[in-house]
Amino acid sequence: MRIIINGACGRMGSEVIRLASEGLRGAQIVCGIDQMAQNKELGFECFSTFSEAAGVKADCVIDFSHHSVTESLLSFCVEEKLPVVVATTGHDEREIETIRRASEHIPVFFSANMSLGVALLCELAKTAAKTMPEADIEIIEKHHNRKLDAPSGTALMLADAISAVRKGAYYVFGRGGQRKREKSEIGIHAIRMGNIVGEHEVIIGTDTQTITLKHEAHTRALFAEGAIAAADFLVGKPAGLYAMKDIVK
Repeated sequence: MRIIINGACGRMGSEVIRLASEGLRGAQIVCGIDQMAQNKELGFECFSTFSEAAGVKADCVIDFSHHSVTESLLSFCVEEKLPVVVATTGHDEREIETIRRASEHIPVFFSANMSLGVALLCELAKTAAKTMPEADIEIIEKHHNRKLDAPSGTALMLADAISAVRKGAYYVFGRGGQRKREKSEIGIHAIRMGNIVGEHEVIIGTDTQTITLKHEAHTRALFAEGAIAAADFLVGKPAGLYAMKDIVK
C-alpha cells in the first residue's frame, strides 16, 4: 500500500513514517508533503506543495497536518483521484462541508479520532444511552496543555453518538452558576494539563447506579496505527464518506 503523507515533518506524520518503515499493514511511504520539507532527510522525496506531488503513484493519502489546508488537500486528492484519510481535527463547518463534497468524488475517511478503541467506546456509549433512557450522561475529556480546540473532536463525536439515540438531547459545555440539571442535557467538560495524550470518559448515572466507560491513550502511536488501518480499509472503496464506525462494524 503506497502512501503519501501530508504533514510528514510533524509529530504524527513522523509516527506514520516510523510504523510504515516497520511494515505495518504493508504500508510504504512514497512521498511526503510539508511546508517545512526543505533540508529534511526522511528517506523519501518530500515536497513543500501539493502541486509538486502531482503524478506520484500512490494508493492513498494520509493527512496529519492542519485543518486550514483542507481545501487544497482535497482539491489535490480529487484531481489525482486518490483516497484520503483526514486525520486532523478542529475543522469548522465550511471545512467539513468541503470534506463532504469531496466524498462525492473519492473515498474520504474522516474521523475525530483515529483510535479503534475510541470507536468501540462510541458504540458502547450509544448502547448504554439507548438501554438506559432515564440516565444522566456526562463526558469528560483530558488532553495536554498544548491542545488548542476544546472540547475535543472526540468528545463531540461521543456526544453525537449518544444524542442520535436521545431525542431532544442538547449539549452543555462546562457548568457554572446555580441552576438545576435538565434531563436532556449531555454535559461536556474539557481539561487541559501537563502532557496527557488523551483520555475520554463517559459517565452514565441513575439514582441507583453509575456506569463509567473510559478510553485512555498511552501513546500517540495509536492514532498513527489507526490512520494506517483506515488507509488499508479505504483502498478499493467507492467514493463516499467513511469513519471508524465503518471499520468496527
